[in-house]
Amino acid sequence: MTRRKVVVAGGAAVAAVGVGGGIAATANAGQVKSATPSASSSSAEACYTLTSETTEGPYYIDADKIRQDITEDQEGIPMTLKLKVIDADTCKPVKNAAVDIWHCTAMGVYSGYEAMSNGGGGGGAPTDAPSGTPTDGASGTPTGEPPSGAPSGGTGGGHSEPTDDERYLRGTWKTDKHGFVTFKTVFPGWYQGRCVHIHVKVHVDGTWTDAGYEGGHTCHTGQLFFSEESVLASAEVSPYSTNTTTRTTLDEDTIYPDNGTEGGLLKLKYKKNDIAKGVIASLTMGVAPDETHDSTDTVPSATASASAS
Repeated sequence: MTRRKVVVAGGAAVAAVGVGGGIAATANAGQVKSATPSASSSSAEACYTLTSETTEGPYYIDADKIRQDITEDQEGIPMTLKLKVIDADTCKPVKNAAVDIWHCTAMGVYSGYEAMSNGGGGGGAPTDAPSGTPTDGASGTPTGEPPSGAPSGGTGGGHSEPTDDERYLRGTWKTDKHGFVTFKTVFPGWYQGRCVHIHVKVHVDGTWTDAGYEGGHTCHTGQLFFSEESVLASAEVSPYSTNTTTRTTLDEDTIYPDNGTEGGLLKLKYKKNDIAKGVIASLTMGVAPDETHDSTDTVPSATASASAS
């Protein structure tokens, strides 16, 4: 069993999460089945590739809010996000890990960085464009390929210091003994140059205190993505329908590894004709707890698995 594979007992992880009363969602980390189960795991197993590492992006704020409901007063389609974190070596759930998520509003604005984004219409909107990528100076939209020698998918441009004290749509919570962590939020919107996504980090070997989570290291930095069908459905609902920013599709995005659930593509459950009622999003993530991925500088190609440290 290599670190590039993770075994999930029972064939798949099934997450039963409620939005207004019990919708079931199935979370998978990949698609490749194992013919020979690992000696350290039980029978009737399926093998999944390690979840891809991707760039952190410039708008991360470290463990600022210890909470599951990160919505605050933000408008949007209600969404429950349920993640399962698994150790790719032992095939066991990673318990007591700190999981961070953060994403933009329906109008494409990140809390903590409101001065750097106006959302919904052009100039000044946030961008995760690769460092050194040629851009249109007026809008910040990438206009060309990364510079020679830059990795495919870009580097994310480095961290930016917060411009304000807002912290909506950000939060950190602890995985339970089964490796599950659940957040309540809203369906993300979009901004210039990126498809719809959620950022995620997994921290291990730290200590939970009254003040929050301290110490340890970051074993996974990634992004979670949404199907084009779901994004098109959300675009018909207010306030997403008032977002006038030209949207980048999943296929056009330079960060998405184009490898399905292995690359962070979420499993979604919602009423196709009434997405406004709510969305269940879920995924099982295979991570390497003994490795460190603080802010990934390279993005794997469409055929690559997670990068080594």
